Amino acid sequence: MAVGRSAAFKVDWTKIGTSLGLKGQTATALAAFKKRNDDARRKVQVLSDTPQTVDFARYRSMLKNQAIVDEIENHFKSFKPATYDVGRQLKAIEAFEAQAVKNAEETKGVVDKELGDLEKTLKNIEDARPFEDLTVVCYAYPRVWLGDIESIC
Repeated sequence: MAVGRSAAFKVDWTKIGTSLGLKGQTATALAAFKKRNDDARRKVQVLSDTPQTVDFARYRSMLKNQAIVDEIENHFKSFKPATYDVGRQLKAIEAFEAQAVKNAEETKGVVDKELGDLEKTLKNIEDARPFEDLTVVCYAYPRVWLGDIESIC
């Protein structure tokens, strides 16, 4: 667990967003995750700084019913924190991360293809004859042009 804690402290959140060029919903989700991480880290720090012992003698001196204090003290001493296997959650997170990476790669492919199509379209527009060159035919050879229109109509 100490390795996980030291790695969590080394995360440079600003560098993640800028180096990956995150924008929009992804940047918002990362900021929300960072906020939850900071809140959880603060809460853990506060809870670890609070004393862990209960002064049952003080409660015995304040309360008339000593049996309640004894019962609570027995429950307190017999309490064992529950341990959870987080493997399932970690697997779900890894699966979500893999799906997100796959979706990002697919999106990148679609965007690259669309950029290629747009570059071809732009090249065609740049290589096209100017509009003035296309209309000169009408003025230079009006009979040919009018004849073509009559044959089309």
